[in-house]
Amino acid sequence: MTLALALGALLAVLVIVFVARPFLYEPAPASDVLNELSPLEQRRLRLSEERDHALADLKELEFDHRTGKVTDTDYRELVGPLRRRAAETLRALEPSPAEQAAEPADSPNLAQ
Repeated sequence: MTLALALGALLAVLVIVFVARPFLYEPAPASDVLNELSPLEQRRLRLSEERDHALADLKELEFDHRTGKVTDTDYRELVGPLRRRAAETLRALEPSPAEQAAEPADSPNLAQ
């Protein structure tokens, strides 16, 4: 009777180890980096961040001008370079003809 209990316990431990084995060993990942960006995606991300900063700066300047913190003269001096910077980044974010040709026809084009 005790031999049967011992064999049953041993069998239960072996089954538990066999079932748990996939959870005990973590496979080595091919790369630790999640969502690696291509150089083109990195460039677009950098330009998007620059565009957001330029637009935020413009918005802040407009607010400061409306509240009287910035004079009309200072506003005219500051708004031109900020608008140029925003326009340049927006133009740089537009896909080139080569990029447009490489896009699948069913993918939405956000630049439209």
